[in-house]
Amino acid sequence: MINRELSSRLAAGRGRRVTQLAEAAARWGGHVPEDPGVTELADLLETAAADIPAPPGGPGDSGHPVKALLDDAVENLRAAARLGGLLPAVTLWHLQRAIDQEHTAYQQTVPAQRQRNDR
Repeated sequence: MINRELSSRLAAGRGRRVTQLAEAAARWGGHVPEDPGVTELADLLETAAADIPAPPGGPGDSGHPVKALLDDAVENLRAAARLGGLLPAVTLWHLQRAIDQEHTAYQQTVPAQRQRNDR
């Protein structure tokens, strides 16, 4: 009974996080399929990270903090995809880390967008 309840709670948590990540991928301009898998979401965020221009006068793409955060989110998504259903709690942790990293990356782009709009 306890195992079944825990499993259903973990599955519900996974579903919520996948939905959040699909919304995040769409926010970055990705064309999210109707029922995306974790690997598809990783691909979409990886494409978004590749499209981020280098900061003016910066050291190049590798030094961009938003790109680095999205790259980390992609790595967590790929880890969650590799785990599949083997370790649901660990998979959930990787999905949550990906959400946190994407959210931080997005928050860092908002002030830059406002600055460009004010010019």
